[in-house]
Amino acid sequence: MGRRRAWLVIAAPAVVLFLAFWLLPMAKLAGIGAATPQGMDASAYWLVVTQPRYWQSLINTVALSLGATLATLVIALPVSRFLARHPDFPGRRVLMSLLLFPLAFPGVVVGFLVILATGRQGVLNTLSKALSGDPMVLAYGMAGLFIGYLYFLLPRTIGVLMTAVEGIDKHWLEAAQTLGASPWRRFVDIELPALTGALTAAGAMCFATAMGAFGTVFTLGTRIDVLPITIYDEFTNYANLPVAAALSVVLGLATWAVLYAANSLAARTARGN
Repeated sequence: MGRRRAWLVIAAPAVVLFLAFWLLPMAKLAGIGAATPQGMDASAYWLVVTQPRYWQSLINTVALSLGATLATLVIALPVSRFLARHPDFPGRRVLMSLLLFPLAFPGVVVGFLVILATGRQGVLNTLSKALSGDPMVLAYGMAGLFIGYLYFLLPRTIGVLMTAVEGIDKHWLEAAQTLGASPWRRFVDIELPALTGALTAAGAMCFATAMGAFGTVFTLGTRIDVLPITIYDEFTNYANLPVAAALSVVLGLATWAVLYAANSLAARTARGN
């Protein structure tokens, strides 16, 4: 009984925070979404699931987030392996500081940097005009947002994967090399299974971050139809609180569903190995 009471005392602050800052606001949000918007004859949830423009916004958000997540993992994995396997190469500290530097930037700054690089007056457009005479503008659309997502997802992912690579038992790799396994076979048979958990965790972090990102989208969003901007428009420009709340709940459920599927797939893969 004494130990149980001690654990209850320790857990009480966490329970209070969970109730006050997550459960109660989420319940309130879900309740607002169940209301009927002014001038409508159906609840906001019904409008959200029956209006094609909301579905298109959700599909764009999920597709863009999945694409940015996969691209981030593909780019970050070899970089993380190199940094973890070569701790003494010259300039490593400078390179690490540069790779992690974007962590200090909010989404608005990331969007501004994308505009400077790929906007109408950006470096890419200037070079394309000089080389081919044709302008090339990637900002203000899905391509620019994709670049922005990579910019702030890569530093987070590299840090997670580097730690995981450093934790792989080198004796297994040395034993496989002694038995004649090629570098590719060592990577596929030993490293990749050992990194499944880290890749899943990093992918979940990337996907959830991309799904809810707003600052970068807001900066670049002149031709972008994604759910955070749709929610912002309904809440701010149209004062349509029920629809904004319903879309927020849908965004959370879609994120949870994809993360749950990814974690389940990773768990089955780990059991199979």
